[in-house]
Amino acid sequence: MSEFLVRGRFVLTMAGLTPPSERDRTPGAQLEGVLGDGAVHVRDGAVVEVASYDVLRVAHPDLPVHGDGTGVVMPGLVSTHTHLSEALATGMGSELSLFEWGEEIVGPLGMVLTREHAAEGTALRAVEMLLSGITTVNDMFCHANLGSQASLGVVDGLDRAGLRGVVSFGAEDAFLEDRPRADIVDDVLAEQVALAAHVDTASLLDFRYGVGTLLGQSDELLSAGVELCRERGWAVHTHLAEVREELTTSRHRWGRRTVEHARRIGLFERPLIAGHGVWLTEADVAVLARHGVAIAHSPVANMILASGVCPVPRLRAAGVPVGIGTDGAASNDSQDMLQAVKAAALLQKVHHLDALVIDALDVLTMATIEGARALGLDHLVGSLEPGKRADLVLLQDTVDIAVLHDPVSQVVYGASPRSVRDVWVDGVAVVTDHRCVTIDETAQILRCRPLVEELGRASGLAAAGHSVHA
Repeated sequence: MSEFLVRGRFVLTMAGLTPPSERDRTPGAQLEGVLGDGAVHVRDGAVVEVASYDVLRVAHPDLPVHGDGTGVVMPGLVSTHTHLSEALATGMGSELSLFEWGEEIVGPLGMVLTREHAAEGTALRAVEMLLSGITTVNDMFCHANLGSQASLGVVDGLDRAGLRGVVSFGAEDAFLEDRPRADIVDDVLAEQVALAAHVDTASLLDFRYGVGTLLGQSDELLSAGVELCRERGWAVHTHLAEVREELTTSRHRWGRRTVEHARRIGLFERPLIAGHGVWLTEADVAVLARHGVAIAHSPVANMILASGVCPVPRLRAAGVPVGIGTDGAASNDSQDMLQAVKAAALLQKVHHLDALVIDALDVLTMATIEGARALGLDHLVGSLEPGKRADLVLLQDTVDIAVLHDPVSQVVYGASPRSVRDVWVDGVAVVTDHRCVTIDETAQILRCRPLVEELGRASGLAAAGHSVHA
């Protein structure tokens, strides 16, 4: 039996928060859900109690205590959108728009990815995710190396790291013409079924059916996927309304925008989370709210690719759950969730020229309990409450977190991965004293270096001038 206390100068429970449309955003420290000089009692992977440290210490004098009472304890962060298929492809194409980036970087890369690339790359990025406080990640592995079943390697990597996650295969077949369409569709569906079965072997992982993009799939695959989701009861992970070009191409192909097309073909019949949601009309927002669709906001990737600004306040006011994601390692060049959380606030403020349009509590909510709700996991994680799984983070020891006039604001605007002292997933320590203990960071870097060079050559990215690994 594992049992301990985690102590902080402040515990940010993220529990019992006022709905976003009803919150008072008067400037000043937001202390909703904040407990001063508090602690979390963990037993057998679950949160037993959240209370003042003095009360818990008297009740449990012999339990080990993590934290010296100067830091901040909070729920593990939930990254609602990434692509671990890009784990070994950072630092390329940052001057390209989305369609150009997809054609020049992600497309060639996806043709040569293998299960080994997926497993090793996922383990590498897991270190980065854990050290930025992520305890749950929603991944969509995109590749076109059909038959390799490369996406199954993500399960191997996440399981090795001890990360909680939701895994999907972001299949696209519209540009594959080397074989009969029916054979391609069969291969895609076979990998979806195999990935779901492999996920069942990992206790911390769930599966979603992945649709890379609606435009990237043939009508045959879209239709077959909807039927399979109905039959198996699978939830869905896709992209919607990311860039203007998507909407124009969609109208040319189907006579309607992608949100409306997704509704008409039945994708919204199952729980669905969509990356981005940047180019939305009022009618689109109403459709998303009516069908319980969630949006994964990825501010850093939207800025790098110059895609636009997600209407976060509008979506949340309409009742659409909005989480925050890092997005893929190649469209962010990092899996630093604390950076993404800060960027989510800054982007809305500068876009609206209004410092009050969103505040620190809003974005921390999106990165914790609202992100968990967007993935249908809020009964398990996202807040520190008795009965929930013990996914939590202790920030302590650094200048970043030394001054705590307003603990929520300091975490959002001041904290960096340097501040992440300890992380637990399901009550198991995965980061201890600022070091990942499930994956040896130095050894994993050495394992991945030859794979990075091999990918640069095999994908043609070196020959195209995007990689120096010729």
